[in-house]
Amino acid sequence: MALLPILTAPDPRLKKKSQPVATVDAELRQLMDDMLETMYAAPGIGLAAPQVGALKRVIVLDIDREEVKTGPLLMANPEIIEASDEDVSYEEGCLSVPEHYAEVVRPAKVRVRYLDREGARQEMECEGLLATCVQHEIDHLDGILFIDHISALKRNMILRKLLKTRKEKERDEAEGKPTDKAKDKDSAHAL
Repeated sequence: MALLPILTAPDPRLKKKSQPVATVDAELRQLMDDMLETMYAAPGIGLAAPQVGALKRVIVLDIDREEVKTGPLLMANPEIIEASDEDVSYEEGCLSVPEHYAEVVRPAKVRVRYLDREGARQEMECEGLLATCVQHEIDHLDGILFIDHISALKRNMILRKLLKTRKEKERDEAEGKPTDKAKDKDSAHAL
């Protein structure tokens, strides 16, 4: 297994739509395993293939640190086939939008269909944090970030800050200065 680099906004690759997976083969299982390892190391509770530069409809998640115990979920071609009329608001974060969080309103419950790590078709009812996480990660497959669900003003402020941080980091690296790799790991969940 290998740790993969996580793309951060405003990287244009994060806005592209991912392609469906034809089959779950050894190469795709390796991608899923690498994504899971990368997600745990970040640390996060969800990761989509576009976040690591692979435009494939693949997501991984694990919310076992919460009240719902699912174990790691590895999904190819996930699709929401049913969503509740009831909405919930959750403060979301994202490994591709580091250190920024915002309240996002989504359906409280969803039913998702997907292919598992072995290529078998599965369906799952999701609610609570699991429903939020699944929807957040599926959004990535369609080139949508959680900040696309908030006001344009807030979104643009976040994107400007991320761009400034990236430019400062690139400048520091070019000048040979050490970069700060410490992260606040006690914040809301990074999906």
